[in-house]
This record gives sequence, C-alpha cells and structure tokens, in this order.
Amino acid sequence: MQKYFEFEKLGTNYRKEFIGGFTTFLAMAYILVVNPLTLSLASVEDFPNALRMDYGAVFVATALAAALGSIIMGLIGKYPMALAPGMGLNAFFAYTVVLGSGIPWQHALGAVFISGLFFFLLTLTGLREKIINAIPVDLKYAVGAGIGLYITFIGLQNAKIIVNNDATLVGLGDLTSGPVLLSIFGIFVTVVLMTRGISGAVFFGMVVTVIVGMICGLIDIPTKIFGDVPSIEPTFGAAFSSFSDSSFYTTAMLGVILTFLFVDFFDNAGTLVAVAGQAGLMKDGKLPRAGRALIADSIASTVGAVLGTSTTTSYIESTAGVASGARTGFASLVTAGFFLLSIFFFPLLSVITSPVTAPALIIVGVLMVSSLGKIDWKRFEIAVPAFLTMIAMPLSYSIATGIAMGFIFYPITMLVKGRVKEINPIMYLFFVIFVLYFIFLQ
Repeated sequence: MQKYFEFEKLGTNYRKEFIGGFTTFLAMAYILVVNPLTLSLASVEDFPNALRMDYGAVFVATALAAALGSIIMGLIGKYPMALAPGMGLNAFFAYTVVLGSGIPWQHALGAVFISGLFFFLLTLTGLREKIINAIPVDLKYAVGAGIGLYITFIGLQNAKIIVNNDATLVGLGDLTSGPVLLSIFGIFVTVVLMTRGISGAVFFGMVVTVIVGMICGLIDIPTKIFGDVPSIEPTFGAAFSSFSDSSFYTTAMLGVILTFLFVDFFDNAGTLVAVAGQAGLMKDGKLPRAGRALIADSIASTVGAVLGTSTTTSYIESTAGVASGARTGFASLVTAGFFLLSIFFFPLLSVITSPVTAPALIIVGVLMVSSLGKIDWKRFEIAVPAFLTMIAMPLSYSIATGIAMGFIFYPITMLVKGRVKEINPIMYLFFVIFVLYFIFLQ
C-alpha cells in the first residue's frame, strides 16, 4: 500500500493520511444532510409529496456516491481528493429542473447519468481539455462566483431570513422567529469557527446549532443514534426509467444535460488544480495523472445517478485534509470509509433541519464567491459578460440562464472592442447554442 501510493516519495505516512482523510470528511460531512434536504425539496411546503425524492433513499445514495467516488479517485487518480454530490449542481437539479421547470426527478437523474457518460467520453478523447481551454478564464471565475451567490440565496431563503415580498419581490423575514434566530446563530457560530481556521468548521457549526436548537425546544431530540439503513429502492436505477419516456427526449432536457456537463467541467477542473497545488503535486505547472482524475470524476457521476443523487464531483473541502497532511489517494480511501460508516447513523441525522443547514449553504457560497477577485474588472468587455453570468444566476434562479447570458455577451463585447483574435472559435458555437436556448427553452 505504501509503495502504491508512494508514501516515501511524497513524505507522508499512514498517520498523516488518516488524519487528512478524516479532516476532509468532517469538512464535507454536511452534504449528508444538505443534499437529501435539497433534492427532496424539504424547504418547499406546497410541493406535492408524490413528486419529491425520498429523503432516506437520497441520504443513502449520497453516502454511497461519496464513498464510491472517493474510492475511485483514491485508487485511480491517487489524489487526496474526496468526491460527493456537488453543491450548486444539487440546487440546479432540485430548484431549477424539478421545481422550476416541472421536470420529474427521474428525468433529472437520467440527465445526470448521460452528462456523466459524455464527461467520460470527452475525457477519453481529449476534447474536454480543448473545450475548457476555449472558455475565457474570467468567465470560468464568474461561473463559480455566480453559483456561490445562487447557493447563498437559497440558504437565506431556507433560513427564512429572506422571504417573498409582493412589493419588492424579496424582503427580510421575521427575525424574531425561533427558527430564523436559530439560523442566524448557526451563521454566527460557523463564521467564528471559519475565521479561526478550525478544520471542519461547517460541520461543527451545524453540531453546535443542533444542540442549541434542542435546548431551546426548536428541534426534537432523537430517540436513538443507530438504526436500520433506509431503503435505497425508491431512487436506485430510477434514472433508467426516464429513457423509456418520450417526454425525456426534448430540447429542454438537452439544455439540462449540457448544464450538468458544463458546470461539472469547471467544478472538477478548478478543484483538481486547487488541491494539487496546495499539496505540492503540480509539476511544471501541469497535473500528473490529470486524465485519471477526470475519468474517476466522470465514473463517480454516472454511478451516483444510478444510486439516486445529483452530479457527484470533486470537493474543494479536500484542501482541509491536505492542510492536515494528506498527500495521496490513501486519504481519499479513509474519507470513503467514514462516509460508509455514516449510513448507520441515519436516526441521529433526523435532527438536522433547514435552519441548521442554511448556514452551511451560505458559508459555502461565501467560499465560492472568492473567485470574483480574479476577474479583470477593469476591462469593460470582460466585466459585462462576467457580471451578467454571475448576477443572473440568483436573480433568475437558474445556473443555466447565468451561463447563457454571459456566453452570449462575451463574443459581442470582444468583437466590438476589436479583440477578435482572442475569441476561440468554440465560443461562437456557444453563442449560437445559447441564443437558441433562450428562443426555444425559455
């Protein structure tokens, strides 16, 4: 095992890898609760239960997808990087596709499965790198920041800090309400822990919030810690049922598939660069075994869709494990082990409610918006498409709409500015695709 993961070459050992893997798990354990709540649309009160995903099944699917994805990454990619259903992508799945467009969740899972297959094929052929390289770096940063704003907006809504207002569209909620105050407390605690640099701050912030919620009578005390593992039957293989339905083969679903594929492109690439750079694994500015890591990510996405969850992707929280000493794929195996163990703690996780998870969404949004500082705002021809990409996501409640608006305006502003030679031909193709998107899919 030590030889396979090159412990001696990378200056690591079992102890460092175990601590690093456990730290990564703590940093991203919130997804075990946030993802089921998001995909089941638990915060939407007037949504028919018959159209919701089963919470217990999604919980198991989330844990298994995270475990299997991390194992594949550890063994094939050999990177200290864990995978799980991605934030932003799960929000797009639930709020834009299912809630906003009225598309059955089975169809959405089918779209995730197909996008994972496309991802795999593009990685094998090398087209993935060409497509990513064709998109301006400023727009890549804008996409990440826009998703961060979108997630934060959802978190504020789930906390009922921001509510509907007929006069101004949105407004402040009742800040004297018990659940709202609990969310505000959770935000405060998590911010303090994050500011202090505590590993697993988001996870520990949720734990403290739950304890305070139970003391104040806002959260029911669980009757047991261990329990039977929920059945995964309601979601397992449901993605395949959509392929026999003619309503799946529409231009709307094509747009959904492309959005899943596109966002996963940059989410995975950005995380891979960040984790490898922090771990000192970059060689001459290049990533060793990058192809293997991308293949691992694409396999994880397809497997996750079969299990019953939104796109599984690499997690930036893996940098917490790297900071604790992780340097190899063995740390990812450790993280995977803890995700598997978590399945047996389902009764305990029943105490996690929307007021508890809302702070996690808001803080993750803050972390993602940090990419704004890397955009060249001084160039108006860059600032306009970047800004539209970013701001349109929360305002339209759609990641796809933000991407489309930015990619339409980019070639226009660059052409007017006279920077024609800097526009990759692929961007013209994106321009046509997204113009058609607004004409036929909106």
